[in-house]
Amino acid sequence: MTSPTHRRLAVLDTCALSDALDRLKLSGAVAGLRRFGPRRLAVGRATTVALARGPGTREGSHLGTSALASSGPEHVIVVANDGRCDGGAWGGLLTLEAHLRHVAGIVVDGALRDVDEVDRLDVPVFARSATPRSARGRSHERATGVAVTACGVHVEPGAWVVADGSGVVFFAERDAERVIAAAEEIAAAEARMAGDLRRGEFGTQVLGPAYERLLDAGA
Repeated sequence: MTSPTHRRLAVLDTCALSDALDRLKLSGAVAGLRRFGPRRLAVGRATTVALARGPGTREGSHLGTSALASSGPEHVIVVANDGRCDGGAWGGLLTLEAHLRHVAGIVVDGALRDVDEVDRLDVPVFARSATPRSARGRSHERATGVAVTACGVHVEPGAWVVADGSGVVFFAERDAERVIAAAEEIAAAEARMAGDLRRGEFGTQVLGPAYERLLDAGA
């Protein structure tokens, strides 16, 4: 059973949520990530993974496995790798487990490996680039379930994450109600404008001063 917040977010997109953040003077919208896998929205609470440069010990499990063990359908795993693309910060076997555990999605501030495998699985993965190079010897997991900086945004464990073809939006639980309410209002206004355009009205009328003021507080 999904939460009411999750259900409200599942019918919004990152553009409406980014506009809501702008209206509320909050940061959290990220551009420049590419979507791999299915073309669908990913919504959930952040399970965070912090990576560090260089080889780790060979005694523990591979990076990302601890996050997968604690994640499910209402989680998006957020891998913070400082944007480094010298090796894969996520890959095919990890995505397979995410698929089997019905994880909502993966956001990688770094590169994705095994793209052809990922594209055959039902988990959307958002990453900066693709690479054939392994993380082994290049990156290792520093911690799971800690505050991270991902794509320049501070992300706490449990923060809300929404990702689609336009980008990724992060926001804290404490801001969820006002962000979602503003996004719903903006999305409804744009839906009315889309209806006006379909009925034959000109953009010069529909996309006038009211559209320009859409992000103003109280608009």
